[in-house]
Order: sequence, then C-alpha cells, then structure tokens
Amino acid sequence: QVQLVESGGGAVQAGDSLRLSCAASGRTFSNSAMSWFRQAPGNDREFVGAINWNAATTAYGDSVKGRFTISRDNTKNTVYLQLNNLKPEDTAIYFCAAQAFGTWYSVDSWRYWGQGTQVTVSS
Repeated sequence: QVQLVESGGGAVQAGDSLRLSCAASGRTFSNSAMSWFRQAPGNDREFVGAINWNAATTAYGDSVKGRFTISRDNTKNTVYLQLNNLKPEDTAIYFCAAQAFGTWYSVDSWRYWGQGTQVTVSS
C-alpha cells in the first residue's frame, strides 16, 4: 500500500522558517516527479512546488517563488519543502503528491496524495 506521510508543520511567527518532509512508503518514487500543494480554509488546493525525478527541474507557484525551496532525497524516498520568510498568508494545510500525469500545476494530474501537515503563521 502506497503511503505519503508529511511532517514538520507547526505554528510560527511571520519571518520564521520551517522544513516540511514527505516520506513515501509502499513503492519507490525515484523515477517520478513529486510536489507540494497547499489549501487554506475556503480556498482551492494551490500549487506550491514540484521537482522532477532527479532534481534537475523544479517549478514554483508565484506566491512562494524566492522563499520556498523543494528538494528530494531518493535514497530516503523523501521530498522536502524549505519554507523561509513565512507570511500569515502561507497559513494552510500542506500536502505532498507523487507521480504526475500531465501538467504539474494541476491537482488532477497527481496520482498519490498525503494527508497533509498544518502550517500556521501569525503576524
């Protein structure tokens, strides 16, 4: 059974940093793209970032460019999201996803999803 488990969320102040992790089990995703999305209350799930299988290519949503960095360690079957200079508008549940069939930017493209980890940023 494939599982994606996110961790590292928490409650922080504006300007702080967090590092989220997403550990995969049940199969290897070393040949697959992986991504992060987020969803704030009342909003649609929003693309945050994605990384291809060998980390040669990354993409980011406009609202996080220059502040967030996605990376991966295929030996650990894990993808990371470094969140720097956090803002209150970054408050959301952050989800990781694996194996895309289509554009990285669409929720519908991703096959496997984690349960999410909460990030809360206060001003």
